[in-house]
Amino acid sequence: MATKKRQYVIVRTYSAGVHAGELVSRKGQEVVLTKARRLWYWQGAFSLSEIAMRGTMKPEGCKFACPVDITLTQAIEIIPATVEARKSIEAVPNA
Repeated sequence: MATKKRQYVIVRTYSAGVHAGELVSRKGQEVVLTKARRLWYWQGAFSLSEIAMRGTMKPEGCKFACPVDITLTQAIEIIPATVEARKSIEAVPNA
């Protein structure tokens, strides 16, 4: 049986920060992600929109947490990310 490919997204929340991961589900403001990394600090991108489109141009200046499965309860922005951006985010070492 083939596994469904999940969309990779950047999620900005009201109070839990910014996360990048595979979108499992969304219901209202509740978002479930798998393989999600908290984007605690970044350089090499002006905004989350730019990170979602291009990733970071300075991975050495970023602090991203290790991947986890997470439920976010106050999502206020969900941005689809490109393959290029995902590769860039995943290339940043765990903080």
